[in-house]
Amino acid sequence: MNWKIIFQLSIFGLIMAFATVSLIPEKVEPAFWLVIFIFCAYVIAKVCTGMYFWHGFLVSMVNCIWITAVHIAFRETYEAHHPDMASMGTSLPPSIASHPRIAMAIMGPIFGAMFGIVLGVFSLIASKLVKKNTRKS
Repeated sequence: MNWKIIFQLSIFGLIMAFATVSLIPEKVEPAFWLVIFIFCAYVIAKVCTGMYFWHGFLVSMVNCIWITAVHIAFRETYEAHHPDMASMGTSLPPSIASHPRIAMAIMGPIFGAMFGIVLGVFSLIASKLVKKNTRKS
């Protein structure tokens, strides 16, 4: 497992965590993530020597730590700019819905795992399409 590349690529998650608090509108956020996922899958395919799916999955899991922490810290601002995400909490059990930060802490890893599967599949596909660097430095 290449933990260095996992951590380095997860910095995109940290940047997006802050950017989605108030800069990037909810409607265009998926386009940003698509570009990030394609880039991450390319880098994983180019740099890693195997376990492409797991590298992509783990990048998303580290992303979810960054994103969940930032969104919890700036919950009011985040929810003001992302009303659809804020309304998702109303479908949770009342004991969790009444504590939005706890709901975010519970839902963050679930979203991280779902998007981890997506990035893992992207990485696996990219590993079949991208040529490796064969030149030794």
